[in-house]
Amino acid sequence: MSNITTNIKGIRDIMRKDTGVDGDAQRISQMVWMLFMKIFADKEEEWAITIDNYESPIPENLKWQNWAADDEGLTGDALMEFIDNELFPALKDLDISISPQATIIRSVFDDTYNYMKNGTLFRQVINVINEIDFNSTTERHLFNDIYETILKELQSAGSSGEYYTPRAVTQFMVDMIDPQLGESILDPACGTGGFLTCTIDHLREQVKTPKDRDILQNSIRGIEKKPLPHLLCTTNLMLHGFDLPAVRRDNLLSKPYADWGVKDKLDIIVTNPPFGGVEEDGTETNFPKKFRTKETADLFLALIIKLLKNNGRCAIVLPDGTLFGEGMKTRLKQELLERCNLHTIVRLPNGVFNPYTGIKTNLLFFEKGTPTKEIWYYEHPYPDGVKSYNKGKPIHIKEFDVEKAWWNNREENTQAWKVSIEDIKKRGYNLDIKNPHQEIDTLASPEVLLEKFRTTEQKIASIQDEIINVLTEALK
Repeated sequence: MSNITTNIKGIRDIMRKDTGVDGDAQRISQMVWMLFMKIFADKEEEWAITIDNYESPIPENLKWQNWAADDEGLTGDALMEFIDNELFPALKDLDISISPQATIIRSVFDDTYNYMKNGTLFRQVINVINEIDFNSTTERHLFNDIYETILKELQSAGSSGEYYTPRAVTQFMVDMIDPQLGESILDPACGTGGFLTCTIDHLREQVKTPKDRDILQNSIRGIEKKPLPHLLCTTNLMLHGFDLPAVRRDNLLSKPYADWGVKDKLDIIVTNPPFGGVEEDGTETNFPKKFRTKETADLFLALIIKLLKNNGRCAIVLPDGTLFGEGMKTRLKQELLERCNLHTIVRLPNGVFNPYTGIKTNLLFFEKGTPTKEIWYYEHPYPDGVKSYNKGKPIHIKEFDVEKAWWNNREENTQAWKVSIEDIKKRGYNLDIKNPHQEIDTLASPEVLLEKFRTTEQKIASIQDEIINVLTEALK
């Protein structure tokens, strides 16, 4: 068995010598499209046995095994000539009518690029990749762990409102939503596929027959607008046994709100939409006037409410700003509470999303179809001896055992409290309700003071956004 950790590190060290690859984002993109080709080649070997009359959508000379598998095959300038002038043009222009597999390949390569310029270094990378056996269950599981490490290191997302969601958080949210085989499940901002893979792992225990497997494969969908996360997600799902990952490269917000109909309704939505970022000019005009904003997370929440079936369920990560925000945010929260039962808000402490952001976040769980009568809050505590999470000490799934034990037998305690809808209305739909059981620390720590400062900044930003919206409307 190859040492996958060493392999991945070796690949990245080789790429650092190549003048065409600039920074981690390009290194990861370069590595993942090559891994995708190797994984796809291994999958095709399996499909040739399991699918009657299977025909590969890839021309024979472009298949991985015919240009990459031989350690002493194409290299140097001849290899780069092949990659840049034959492989990429053909895969970007692949006839998608050939098969569903062709659609996946084309979607992966549409906005994927070859950054490497040195054919000798390129050959070295290929030879390392060939050491990994993706048909080996053991190696596949090991690679999944490494793959998550790769994702965490993609930190260019922090400036655009996108964050890697800690595995513990995704798993807890999926466990509490408890998807059932046959339910339709969507992550509308799926990124690299963390929620989707957790859902797959959750549902696999319910798969007993080949028919069940087909149901699972057809029930999980993701949408991601950026090319690199889309590539990562597609590869991630293939590693999790999905032959035809239903991951569409698209922006869910670009379709007019009114055009979403009954056929688009879903049983479950579980997601962490980008927050802190803004949408392109004009995107907000796809939404009714009362919901118009450039804040990405708010637009996603408005659309999610519409897309859920009656009795459909949602688990979503949202920042504190959504809870206390006014103006459009107030109207959005009113819509949520009138059309859905927002039964639980889990308030996460500082540092859960470090090193990407210090913004405080919340996990909202709601079900569409009946209005909210009361909201239960649960303040997730730090483990003993921990003052903040960081890259070296992230949040762990075991920490959520206390919430899980409380979930179906709810009582108020030092971490849990409930608020009636009447009280929520009196507060002007401000959902930023502090734990009434915690004594106020009059000698607040620097960390607490900094957080208060950040919260105030967020409130100011929210008010400024509303003023801009009002002025924009007035000047039309």
